[in-house]
Amino acid sequence: MVQQTRPVLEGALVRLEPLGQRHAVDLAVAAEEDRSSFRFTWVPTAAEVEGYIDTQLARAAAGKLAPYAQVDQASGRAVGATAYWDPRLWPDRDGLCAIEVGFTWLAAWVQGTGVNTEAKYLLFRHAFENWAVARVDLKTDARNGRSRAAIEAAGAHFEGVLRNWSRSWAPGEDGQLRDSAIFSITAAEWPHCRSRLEQRIARVPERMQPTSVKR
Repeated sequence: MVQQTRPVLEGALVRLEPLGQRHAVDLAVAAEEDRSSFRFTWVPTAAEVEGYIDTQLARAAAGKLAPYAQVDQASGRAVGATAYWDPRLWPDRDGLCAIEVGFTWLAAWVQGTGVNTEAKYLLFRHAFENWAVARVDLKTDARNGRSRAAIEAAGAHFEGVLRNWSRSWAPGEDGQLRDSAIFSITAAEWPHCRSRLEQRIARVPERMQPTSVKR
């Protein structure tokens, strides 16, 4: 159960805030900027954002999900979403054994700026150092080369492809299943992964707010 423990996670580039309807206006703008970058990812349209948030909050109330808005520190806007989900408990003691990081999407203008890297760092750090999990999982559509590269760059290890594993979000594939590429980081690997991510974040240059992005 993770819905009771959703602290704000603060970084230099991004602030992860518990998702709420207060983020709806910003997320509607972020979701419509360039939908071509969301090919394999579940991202609501502007008209669907409020319902999307309600769905995520219902999952949170059931203990299945801890959804966050990704807030760009430079602009103060919500520019995407992410979540912890699929919590697994230790079989013989209290506490989380493992958790997945997923339901992640970002507006096109912040992709490749370091926001995603730092958001993953904040989520991983909290899971390993506050919840003391044994592993963090990540998965993506097996065809999504960009997402797979980003997950591996974050330090996760590829474990294989589960065929017909979950719903496809690709255009034109409603009702179909996708193959999912599975990745993980274990507690033993976290110190090296943390150092690697901190080095990557430190190399992110200061970026200017694009003048073409409007509230």
